[in-house]
Amino acid sequence: MSDSHSEERDGPHGPKTFEIKIDRTTYKVREPVLTGAQLRTLPKPDIGPDRDLFEVVPGGSDLKIEIDTRVEMRNGLRFFTAPAQINPGQG
Repeated sequence: MSDSHSEERDGPHGPKTFEIKIDRTTYKVREPVLTGAQLRTLPKPDIGPDRDLFEVVPGGSDLKIEIDTRVEMRNGLRFFTAPAQINPGQG
C-alpha cells in the first residue's frame, strides 16, 4: 500500500508528525508531549530567558508556558514569545 502522507500518521512508517507555530514559524514535531524547555529549543537560536512563551488560546486568555509545563501536541497549536519583563518609561 502506498501512502504519500504516511509520515503524518501513526503506524508502521513511524509516529505522527504535528505542525505547530512559534512566532509565525512552522515547526514539525514527532513527540506527542513537549515541555516548555523543549519548545524553547525549536527556534534557532533558542528562546532565551529574557522572553516568555505563551500558547495562543482562541477566544480565551493565552497560557504562559513555563519551563516544566507539559504541552500535548496537536496540529495547529500556536505559540508566541514576549519580553519577560516590561519596564514602562525606560528607554
